[in-house]
Amino acid sequence: MKSLLFLCVANSARSQMAEGLARRLFSDTVQVQSAGSNPTQVNPLAIEVMAEIGIDISGHTAKSIDALDLAAVDTVITLCAEEVCPVFLGQAERLHWPIPDPAGHEGESPEQQLHRFRAAREQLRGRLEVLAALREVPTAPTFDEFHCSVRVTDLPRSAHFYAWLLGTRPKEWTHRYVTFHLPQRHTNFVLVVSDGKELHHDTLYHLGIGVPDKQAVLDWYERAVRAGWPIAKPPRTTWRGTPLHELWLTDPDGNLIEIYARLTEAELAMKPADEEPVFLVPRTP
Repeated sequence: MKSLLFLCVANSARSQMAEGLARRLFSDTVQVQSAGSNPTQVNPLAIEVMAEIGIDISGHTAKSIDALDLAAVDTVITLCAEEVCPVFLGQAERLHWPIPDPAGHEGESPEQQLHRFRAAREQLRGRLEVLAALREVPTAPTFDEFHCSVRVTDLPRSAHFYAWLLGTRPKEWTHRYVTFHLPQRHTNFVLVVSDGKELHHDTLYHLGIGVPDKQAVLDWYERAVRAGWPIAKPPRTTWRGTPLHELWLTDPDGNLIEIYARLTEAELAMKPADEEPVFLVPRTP
């Protein structure tokens, strides 16, 4: 992603706030623009709530999509919810974030109106932080089985980790959750922002990823080390319970992830008398 364009109808509130947030987040690494199909003027309340977080968009102007060089844009994000979004005729990747328009609610008090603009700003900020975390993800290993969903405290950081772990970008995300869908692996996996409620039976305490054999477990270990992900337990062979070759990782929130391969008949025949685990790589002190 080198050129990012935000689109809505009036280019007065959501897309202007998104442009200001993205400029701060990506700095000079991404060209950021916003436009509308029927531009008007920048909403003063958008300027006010952005100033609250130290971003000045008072110099922004509403622009028409017709005035842009669409061939230079590689990522387009449309922000319309109730309205019909502008049509983008370029070849860029397109994302749709339907965020309700905070403007135009007549009869509300000034504080109620500001609340709407702040809510839209925070939704945009949360989505953009996830987008930024997904820009550079290490090459993923392969696996055969996967199960689950977890609660997380840092949604962007966890989105980055699991995009690497699963080898795919999320299907969709908001400021509250990130959803991965892997139909070829019969897997749906959801990251949900932790709300502080007590853990219950629907909360997973660790994840399981099945791989073909011992070498695959070792390959995962090497990739995780190169990527800098924490190793909870290095690769080992265990015979108690279900005999497995296994590796334990932790995600950014400390959730445990077991990378495992079932033992072959030949490997099962090598079970030691004491059934103690055998580590497959040198253990660090």
